[in-house]
Amino acid sequence: MIDPFGRAVTYLRVSVTDRCDFRCVYCMAEDMTFLPKREVLSLEELDRLCTAFIEKGVRKLRLTGGEPLVRKNIMSLIRNLGRHLDSGALEELTITTNGSQLSRFANELYDCGVRRINVSIDTLDPQKFKTVTRWGDLAKVLDGVRAATAAGLKTKINMVALKDVNEHEIQPMLEWCHGEGHDLTLIETMPLGEIDGDRTDQYLPLSTVRSRLAERFTLTDIPYKTGGPARYVTIEETGGKLGFITPLTHNFCESCNRVRVTCTGQLYMCLGQDDMADLRAPLRASEGNEVLNDAIDEAIGRKPKGHDFVIDRDRNQPAVSRHMSVTGG
Repeated sequence: MIDPFGRAVTYLRVSVTDRCDFRCVYCMAEDMTFLPKREVLSLEELDRLCTAFIEKGVRKLRLTGGEPLVRKNIMSLIRNLGRHLDSGALEELTITTNGSQLSRFANELYDCGVRRINVSIDTLDPQKFKTVTRWGDLAKVLDGVRAATAAGLKTKINMVALKDVNEHEIQPMLEWCHGEGHDLTLIETMPLGEIDGDRTDQYLPLSTVRSRLAERFTLTDIPYKTGGPARYVTIEETGGKLGFITPLTHNFCESCNRVRVTCTGQLYMCLGQDDMADLRAPLRASEGNEVLNDAIDEAIGRKPKGHDFVIDRDRNQPAVSRHMSVTGG
């Protein structure tokens, strides 16, 4: 799959549910209305859809949510998708999780062929964690991270940098992650969906964060890639890696190899654009994949050059109306 700008699309992120057992303040409102089940793709439909993309050249597949591990019987989907790892058609199957269910599923994830996961942790302060996630329990998440490590899963920690919330905890988080053998990726808050607060108040440029860290640590740029948009440095003092995902201060569109499918089968060619293609209708229209493949090809043909993310006082509305939990992280 080659887009109009010559970029090969080899990385698919699939949201398996819009539901989550957290209500993170930068992601969604506390009183969320979730999708009716009839609109959400079945596990069998998700398997068929992912397989179609793999047959068309996707080499890395990431399952996201909401929180993917709260989807009923989700492990049956992950186990079935593992067949593409066994055949060599798929190079990597990963998930992004809030960690709340990891203690239950870490060993089974490894058995299914998952070798690397991302866990979202924005603070190591239990009370602040509760405030940021509204419903989360930090101790349970950290137990999950330990279970993942014990199971053999390589764990990367994702931290959304939030002004006046956790900006002074970034150095302690970095030191904790590297001390535990985890890489850390910092993420700028993204203008997706209506939330209860003002994102302008949350926005912390990672250029500022990097400058602060450079006063304490030696940061060396490296070409390391995991398939996503992060730019990485090594920290000489800790020996670990630190990634920066900067959709606002420095967009990463020129090398974009990703598309996203929602749990309702809507294909978004760009996280920061509203243009999408409905794959649920062709998926349900026929047992064969000819119509589905045509819909995918047509959509890839209109993948845009880049996104339009902006956060400032003059643009207090989200860049796109859907929440991150709908599109998938």
